[in-house]
Amino acid sequence: MAIRIFQHYWQLPLATLAAAEAILFFFAPYLAVMLNTGVGWRDLGGLDGPVLPKAILFASAMFVSMTAMGLYNARQRSRLAGLLTRVAASVGAGAVFSAIVFYFFPAIVLYRSQLVLTAALAFGGAVIVRIAFDRLLDENMFKRRVLVYGAGRRAGSIVRLRRRSDRRGFIVVGYVAAEGDDSSVLGSDDKLIDGDLLQVCRKHQVDEIVVAMDDRRRRFPMDELLECRLEGLEIVELVSFLERETGKVRLDVLNPSWMIFSEGFRQGRVHSTLERETGKVRLDVLNPSWMIFSEGFRQGRVHSTLERGFDVVASVALLLVALPLMLLTALAIKLEDGPRAAIFYRQVRVGQYGRPFKLLKFRSMRADAERDGAQWAQKNDSRVTRVGSFIRLTRIDELPQILNVLRGEMSFVGPRPERPEFVDQLNERIPYYRERHTIKPGITGWAQLCYPYGSSEQDATEKLQYDLFYVKNHSLLFYLAILVQTVEVIVWGKGAR
Repeated sequence: MAIRIFQHYWQLPLATLAAAEAILFFFAPYLAVMLNTGVGWRDLGGLDGPVLPKAILFASAMFVSMTAMGLYNARQRSRLAGLLTRVAASVGAGAVFSAIVFYFFPAIVLYRSQLVLTAALAFGGAVIVRIAFDRLLDENMFKRRVLVYGAGRRAGSIVRLRRRSDRRGFIVVGYVAAEGDDSSVLGSDDKLIDGDLLQVCRKHQVDEIVVAMDDRRRRFPMDELLECRLEGLEIVELVSFLERETGKVRLDVLNPSWMIFSEGFRQGRVHSTLERETGKVRLDVLNPSWMIFSEGFRQGRVHSTLERGFDVVASVALLLVALPLMLLTALAIKLEDGPRAAIFYRQVRVGQYGRPFKLLKFRSMRADAERDGAQWAQKNDSRVTRVGSFIRLTRIDELPQILNVLRGEMSFVGPRPERPEFVDQLNERIPYYRERHTIKPGITGWAQLCYPYGSSEQDATEKLQYDLFYVKNHSLLFYLAILVQTVEVIVWGKGAR
């Protein structure tokens, strides 16, 4: 089961786990102080005592660091050793951050022995909580019981969600074949159900019906679905269901009407394709749905202003912090390739609304890497230098893009900008590819968190589905969440090439 908070879906089991650990991290400083000083709960002042600000700080730092290490990610598949490593890294990062804050604000200081004990309690408690959740909690307890109305090609997109991580939020109780559906897509474990729709839902304790008919023009069950809706059942369209459960907009079942009428896709200055290309509102194609779609301009502008303000402040601060590392990188490139070698690589990319700009990166390939024209980067690419291999793995080569962010050509979070040569091809071959350019491109993004490095048209299609999910659900909270989770990509080297 998933819940929606600030335009983003959160799996209820993970939200419950995060809440349990948040309580644990909050009370860890209290227990550490009591064990260290021998003072009782009442003598300590209880929840309103002097430990309160320390507990809030430590719990907040731990939540951010656990998120950054991917421990609240539904796609996390680490085994026990990997899980322990990530929890230890999270506790270490949270403790170090807390120590830095305590140093600058001694009025709320948690002494060294108390902080070490707090970190130990947090680590041990988090491991115990996670093992208990994994072994004692019935994984089906939080899952939504789903009935799929349809048993043909479109329903097959749910049938193919076979992995445990893909079905973390729901259980399919069965499929109801609509008129004209070819049920051969169903597997031996998939149950085909007949009968009155409302009675079927009552019998199988259904929470939600997913409408996945191949052809709605034959016989759309309006009366039956309305009965179920009035009974309190959720009715959801297939694209919205897959978006919620997979974290991407599936192109194989997407249609323009869903993009128009669904929530999201409100980015302030986003217009229809004709309006953007011609600079005017075409009355011959204007319809009320576009006017509904354009209602979000004011809200979008506020969001854009806040995001732009964050980009400017963060890029200036990051430039100051990263400057020594950037100077060392420039020196390393010069030492490997000679004093006349170029440090930066400037490449034309497609930005917001299709506007071209020059993207900056530290040069990681030979100077003649594209003498035969533009090419996709490949795994173990022979054009990459020794220094280039390291700075790509650690993402240091991306640091000059902070200047692109400062200039307003990019944001920290957004779809990765592609080269015009590739964009022209992809616009012709992949539906809805133009829509990813309705917001600023980013240094990192939702697609980078969910999918490995792409080097083909097929990869571009897969990543577009995650980009459209971000465009649709774009919010400041989602933006910040992606920034935090990018730490996992850097620390564990995910997706680098």
